[in-house]
Amino acid sequence: MERPAWAPRSIDISVPSVSRIYDYYLGGSHNFEVDREAARRAMEFMPGLPKVMQANRAFMRRAVRFAAGEGITQFLDIGSGIPTFGNVHEVAQAAVPGARVVYVDHDPVAVAHSEAVLADNDDADVIAADLLKPREILTSPRLERLIDLRRPVALLLVAILHFVDDADDPYGAVAELREALAPGSLLILTHASYEGIPLPAERAEGAVDVYKDIRSPLIMRSRDEVARFFEGYDMVEPGLVQMPHWRPDSAPEDEDPYAFSGLAGVGRSA
Repeated sequence: MERPAWAPRSIDISVPSVSRIYDYYLGGSHNFEVDREAARRAMEFMPGLPKVMQANRAFMRRAVRFAAGEGITQFLDIGSGIPTFGNVHEVAQAAVPGARVVYVDHDPVAVAHSEAVLADNDDADVIAADLLKPREILTSPRLERLIDLRRPVALLLVAILHFVDDADDPYGAVAELREALAPGSLLILTHASYEGIPLPAERAEGAVDVYKDIRSPLIMRSRDEVARFFEGYDMVEPGLVQMPHWRPDSAPEDEDPYAFSGLAGVGRSA
C-alpha cells in the first residue's frame, strides 16, 4: 500500500480510523481503502450514514453562527477530525472577523492536515490531544496563545462522545471542561442514538458492530444519557432535539430521513 505524502509516518495505514471514515462519508480524500471498506460495511446496514454526517456538519455550522450572534468569539472544537469544506474557523471567522479557533484531535492525520490548512491563519490552531485528558488541552501553549479562559468560549463536542465508553468517564471529562470555562460559555454537542434512525434498531446495530470490529466502539446513548452531558448548562431553545430541528435554515420535512438519526443541542453555562 502506497503511503501518500499527507500521511504521517507514525500511523499504521492498515488500521481503519474513525476520523478518516468520517472524511470518506463527507466526500473527502484523506482516507485509505481500509477506511472505505469499513465505511461501506457499515453502510450495508445503514445506507444513509453519509446523510447523518452531513446533518452533523450542518448543525455545527448553524450552532457556530448562533454562538457568534451571541457575541462569542472563541471556539474550542474537540474531536474536530479532518478538515473539509465549511469548518468551524471558516464559519466563525466569516461571522466575526478575528474569531479565535482551536481544534483538538488525537488522530495524527487530522492534526497534520489541520496544520496544513491553518498554516496562514494566525487566529486558528490545532492541538494533538485527547478529550479524556482535559488538563492537557487546557494548559496547552497553543490554546493559551489564542483563547482567554476568563471569557466565554463555545466548546464543540460534535460526533465525538459516542466513541467514548462509559468506563472512560466521558461525563467527568465534559464536567472538567465546563468547570474550566467562563460563565456564559456554550456547549455545542451531537450524539448518536437509536432515536430517529429510520430503521429497526436491530438493523442499525449491524453498523454499530462494524465500529466495534475496528476497535472504535460506537456507544448509542438514550436521550436521558445524552442530556446528562448538559448538567450545569441551561439548554438553549429548542433544547435537545434531532439535528434538523435545531434552528433550521430550511424546512426539516425536506431533509433526508437519515438526517434525523441522533440528537443535538446547545447549552449555556450559568
